[in-house]
Amino acid sequence: MPSYRAGLRPFLATLLVASPLVASPLGAQSRELTVADSSPFRPLPLPAPNEQRTGAGRPGLRYWQQRVDYRIAASLDTASHLLKGRETIHYVNNSPTALSYLWLFVEQNACAPNSIGSTLNQPPLVFGEVAFDFSCGSFVGRPTIESLTIGGLEAKRTNYGTTLRVDLGRPLGSGQSLEMEVAWHFTVPEQGVGRMGRAGALYEIAQWYPRMAVYDDVRGWNHEPYIGAGEFYLEYGSFDVTLTLPASYIVAATGELRNPEQVLTRNQLARLASARKSDTAVAVITRDEAGRPGRTRPGNGPYTWHFTADNVRDFAWAAAPNWQWDASNLDGILIQTLYRSSADKWPEAHAMARGAIRHFSEQWYRYPYSHATTVEGPIAGMEYPMLTFVANNTTRETQQWALAHEFGHEWFPMIVGSNERLYPWMDEGFNTFVDLQNAAEYFAGTPYGDTIQVNPLRMAVEHSRAGDDQPLITNPTEVRDLMWVGYQKPALMLRTLREEVLGRDRFDFAFREYIKAWAYKHPTPADFFRLMRDASGVELDWFWRDWVFTTARLDQAVDSVSTDTSGRANVHMTNRGTMTMPAELLITFDDGSTETVRLPVQMWNLGHQFTYRVPAKKPVRRVAVDPRNVLPDLDRSNNDWTKR
Repeated sequence: MPSYRAGLRPFLATLLVASPLVASPLGAQSRELTVADSSPFRPLPLPAPNEQRTGAGRPGLRYWQQRVDYRIAASLDTASHLLKGRETIHYVNNSPTALSYLWLFVEQNACAPNSIGSTLNQPPLVFGEVAFDFSCGSFVGRPTIESLTIGGLEAKRTNYGTTLRVDLGRPLGSGQSLEMEVAWHFTVPEQGVGRMGRAGALYEIAQWYPRMAVYDDVRGWNHEPYIGAGEFYLEYGSFDVTLTLPASYIVAATGELRNPEQVLTRNQLARLASARKSDTAVAVITRDEAGRPGRTRPGNGPYTWHFTADNVRDFAWAAAPNWQWDASNLDGILIQTLYRSSADKWPEAHAMARGAIRHFSEQWYRYPYSHATTVEGPIAGMEYPMLTFVANNTTRETQQWALAHEFGHEWFPMIVGSNERLYPWMDEGFNTFVDLQNAAEYFAGTPYGDTIQVNPLRMAVEHSRAGDDQPLITNPTEVRDLMWVGYQKPALMLRTLREEVLGRDRFDFAFREYIKAWAYKHPTPADFFRLMRDASGVELDWFWRDWVFTTARLDQAVDSVSTDTSGRANVHMTNRGTMTMPAELLITFDDGSTETVRLPVQMWNLGHQFTYRVPAKKPVRRVAVDPRNVLPDLDRSNNDWTKR
């Protein structure tokens, strides 16, 4: 049954104002005066539900997304750092629309002299001791597309920086597919916009092949240029990849290695087989063996490594001749860490990796792939399906955070494929939220572990200054403080929702439902909002408006305490800020007893002032709002009332 307030709003939204000479407006000429609904609980203006995306925030009966399958053959010349490749892109148009052109990303153009990133000289993104440099350093280069053919004929293509439009001779109809053949080459930079590169003989290769942009039911083609701060939005499909490198190199990659007998020694094969049965790390390549040519198979010719992967949105790889390689089994998942002997924090990395994959699997959604591999190298931190790049850090704590954070991305966005280029809070923010729990678990019982989850709340005062803060919905390339807006503030938002609004049981059920519903699909913010409401049973538009679409600031105050004729105390409160949240009161009575009261957010239904009538007929000595200091109240000077 609709509430009285809900039924009243449409009536009050339009007022008939008559001439003052007419007693009743119904019998006179009138004009409409539209009054804006100022209630903090007014509905968000979300896109209308449809057959693709339901009002419950789930994929509809006619939800569709495109599929892209890749066959790639590439070789790396480690003397010249030249990477050459040929690929076949099999593109399936599952949309109801015929497509007369396609869009691809050619992201190594980010290092071209006239690229947006090079022209603007993007500042590094700093996270404590780690800085992500979105430039290419002194490297200048661009990928060369040698040919791009469809049906054996060269296709008309137009390059715009990191994007490429391919015009089709005949529109690709709904349900139809095509194959593009592309040949290309480029020189691997030492630093590729902070996400790929090389250090000595070690290579970390990503954004390395022409790949399809997403065409979806929400925006059509998603072809925002790659600048650096905005990451990736990609289609799901399969990969069949062969990589040819010198015989001394070991390769780690997305996907299953299909020819281990051809590229690994007999000892390495035996140790890898042992690791698949062990719940502790097995050294597939020991410290003494790392970098020794004798560990390779006989012969000096290059080896070709063959990998396949299905239901993934990207493919990356890394290679080096001097890795140590540890591996173990975790519930059928092969956990692998590969690192150089100089990486002094990496002997513990294997335990950190196991802890992260176990925590995320048990808490939210089981890890779906056959292996989880992390590689130490020059890239501070980057994620790809089944494979992450993580640098050697200075402390155990920063090492665990970086390693687990990149593994957390296997869930967001590798499994739940949100649009990172537009909504980093649905990717980095969700991941930071789950990372905080994992770090607290890994370091439980230490000062770091026992306080890590409150770090975003501590940061709020410094980073939420009026005029400096920006809404979470802001495009990442326009965000001045991405570490806060993209990472820490959304983590604070979700922790506050879990602990202070919904409670753990309600939140955890809804969040798991979101992951399950949108695994290997493309959710939008509206889908997330709707599903969290549907699964939790709580209206949350007020919460998302303040946290995602505005820079609302919380300031709850206890103004005074009075006593009515019945002898009961009345606590007079005001919401002096622009953010709406429930409240908690700690009431101390004259006799020394206390009472904790949790007031639901509906306390603000009738405006920004609220009076709580204390049930007990006892004199009140003191009242504190948010006594546990768990809300981002930016002016705590008015949180406490004490009787004089």
